Amino acid sequence: MSLIRDCLDALLHPSAQYDALTRARHRAFMAPRLLGSLAALASFPVFLAMRGAPTATEVAAFAWLTAPILLSWFLSRTGRYEGAHVLSSLALAGLVMTVAATTGGIASFAAVWLIVIPIEAALSASRRVVAFAFALAMICAALLSVLGHYHVLPPADPAVAANSMLVGFGVVSAIFYAAGLAFGAESLARTSVALLYVEEDRYRLLAHNMSDVLSRHSRNGAVRFISPAAEIMLGVPASRLLGHGLFDRVHVADRPAYLTALSDAARGGESRSVEFRLRRDAAWSQGGGTDFIWVEMRCRPLDQAAADADAEVVAVIRDITERKTQEQALEQARNAAEQADASKTRFLATMSHELRTPLNAIIGFSEMIAQEDVLGLDAARRKEYAQLINDSGQHLLSVVNGILDMSKMESGNFEISPEPFAPRPALLNCCNLMALKARESGVDLVTRVADDLPNLNGDPRAFKQIVLNLVSNAIKFTERGGKVTVSAAVEGSRLVLRVSDTGVGIAADDLKRIGDPFFQAGKTYQRRHEGTGLGLSIVKGLVGLHNGELNVESKVGEGTTVSVALPLAFTPQAASEPSSNISTLKPALRSGLQEQAQQVKKSA
Repeated sequence: MSLIRDCLDALLHPSAQYDALTRARHRAFMAPRLLGSLAALASFPVFLAMRGAPTATEVAAFAWLTAPILLSWFLSRTGRYEGAHVLSSLALAGLVMTVAATTGGIASFAAVWLIVIPIEAALSASRRVVAFAFALAMICAALLSVLGHYHVLPPADPAVAANSMLVGFGVVSAIFYAAGLAFGAESLARTSVALLYVEEDRYRLLAHNMSDVLSRHSRNGAVRFISPAAEIMLGVPASRLLGHGLFDRVHVADRPAYLTALSDAARGGESRSVEFRLRRDAAWSQGGGTDFIWVEMRCRPLDQAAADADAEVVAVIRDITERKTQEQALEQARNAAEQADASKTRFLATMSHELRTPLNAIIGFSEMIAQEDVLGLDAARRKEYAQLINDSGQHLLSVVNGILDMSKMESGNFEISPEPFAPRPALLNCCNLMALKARESGVDLVTRVADDLPNLNGDPRAFKQIVLNLVSNAIKFTERGGKVTVSAAVEGSRLVLRVSDTGVGIAADDLKRIGDPFFQAGKTYQRRHEGTGLGLSIVKGLVGLHNGELNVESKVGEGTTVSVALPLAFTPQAASEPSSNISTLKPALRSGLQEQAQQVKKSA
């Protein structure tokens, strides 16, 4: 059989060499015809020995049996499979008509072969060829009947017409030929099934080894098939994702978009794409808990000709968590750049006011003192001008010192000298210093400090600066008649300092940005109070250097409470490490800040 198959493959047309099913069909067409023709030629000498000299009809019939060799040659040269079947039907019909016409017409033993014509055409797998063969057989049968009815056909030999052996030969030969066709059909079917299995194995191999997940959905989103790659992506067996198992893992906020994409793909007949979050099992998540991953699903209808109710959708799901993370990082970087630009704008706007005002006062009043002879200034007026110059210089110095301190803390070069000290006297001293400012502003300053506060290990200068900045801010933003309360108590191993006021309060949107350098709550250019916006930034930096915590609670119109928690047993080793809480100033602003501070210091 292998030898025969190799010989047949050598005769095949090049167009049939690269497709297994086409190759099998061509072999099934050529093999029985070549074997049948060769068998007919081999039996012709035996027929001559038994029968003697053949008649012209018998010679024509034997000659006709060699026609399949020509059909095989035609298919081998042209590769036209349907055309070869049409010629085969014509050849078989011509042979049957020739024999039947001389042996009794429709009653001939050869007429039964007309049944074989459409059966043989079925192997072509072409509806047109089968229809042609059926019509050809019916025409031949009708023609034999009509010609026999009108006695047009030549008279048949009664001995031949009554010979039961010929009738039996006709039936048996037709059965054998039909059986050969049946075996050929079965062989083609087996080849088709084998090729189908091969294709299924190939696609199954692709589905098993693809990192993307392949799935088939009904229109309502139910999963009918999902590839094993889902187990790697989500950490659950693929069987648990069938039905609505996958839908249950879609984030609640993304479920409408998920169902809409599947429905639109099934109804619209076009591809759809959607991004959503899928829940991954705890065993596969990085933190050991349940988390969500971002995926992109591209879906399209499986069969565009299917009705809407039965439409299915095939989807490819891909993990895009890393891409989403990069997009979020880019968005955060963009926001950081925008905030840095805004910080620079606030810095320039604030410094232009805070530096120009005292410098104008210093220059103006010093010029007036220099021209006292012309202006006729008395001693009291000179003293007043000198005091104004001193106040402006002190304000300018405080601005420069704040900028330099903030710059040092941002760069990690701000040094503190921890030592044990009593926080209560330091706190009362700061409140006494701010008492005059509170009276001038019409604000009631209340101090509530326990007498038995333990010693605090830290920098006394930094502690006083924290208290002065917090109390000064509270008084500044409290309307006349309001109240500022300063309290300190020990909670666990920390000293908690609280400064509360009944002032204007801070909006929720601004509250999360309190502590950023040069940030002032409210609109930047609606300046009701003087200041650079560095007070809380410095406090936040100093608290961070002491490994403490800063918390701000506020409501608009109700006041603000600032809580500072400092460890009682602060160690100097930790003081030398740059604090992570002092990274609020953006790198884009740092160099400009230091440069501006040095220039201000020189001009002062």
